[in-house]
Amino acid sequence: AAAMVNAPKTLRTFCKSAICKSHQTFKVTQYKAGKASLVAQGKRRYDNKQKGFGGQTKPVFHKKAKTTKKITLRLTCTQCKTVRLKPIKRAKHFEICDKKPKGKGAY
Repeated sequence: AAAMVNAPKTLRTFCKSAICKSHQTFKVTQYKAGKASLVAQGKRRYDNKQKGFGGQTKPVFHKKAKTTKKITLRLTCTQCKTVRLKPIKRAKHFEICDKKPKGKGAY
């Protein structure tokens, strides 16, 4: 079962940027996908194909099996502002808390 996951607000881990190349403190936020661009090649191709008569041209996915998404942490280095994405486990409930969590579900 996907338990509740707590993540600390800050986290000390390795920064692989050319500036740091050492352990640094990282600010933790939750990753969110950006707005889909209208000028991306796939979107232009899809819109072009959809034009005119002939209905839906590409398959529409219906067999959704997953109830959760994998949580991705967005780690930002406090020294050089380099961003690193770290995927963690699946959970229905996720929160970023002030103090480090104890026991299971801790990252």
